[in-house]
Amino acid sequence: MRKAAATSGNSFLQIAMQADQPFGSLPASFRHEQTQLLAAGITTWKALMALEETQLSRVIKGQATARNLKRLRGMAALVCELDLAAADAALLLHAGLGTVGALAASDPQTIVRQTGRLERQLNSGRPPVVDLATAHRWIELARNRQLKN
Repeated sequence: MRKAAATSGNSFLQIAMQADQPFGSLPASFRHEQTQLLAAGITTWKALMALEETQLSRVIKGQATARNLKRLRGMAALVCELDLAAADAALLLHAGLGTVGALAASDPQTIVRQTGRLERQLNSGRPPVVDLATAHRWIELARNRQLKN
């Protein structure tokens, strides 16, 4: 796991670097949306997060859906604003904690419970990736981000 950006002196630079990273290969459930985003020239988390509703509606073609594009935009916000790994952002999003506000208002036990429940439903067979310390760090990142806005 990446070290929390909020603990270093140049956290803005680290977050900006993560935000400018290409989103690369997205989960298979977003393959149609990824094709449309790439065709529209949207290749970074920062560009994806910045999509407005009107731009989003222009990207919807073929089998891409507005619902999935909005989910991806939510993931992008977590990646860009909190410097989370894309996989962590996806896990939080699908566990019902898809915004900085939802994460900031949560408690570590709830995050561990909700992400663990999701992993069990997916039958991943691996040990849970979110422990109390990780959940607490994510909450602190989200709360600090809210204080800055």
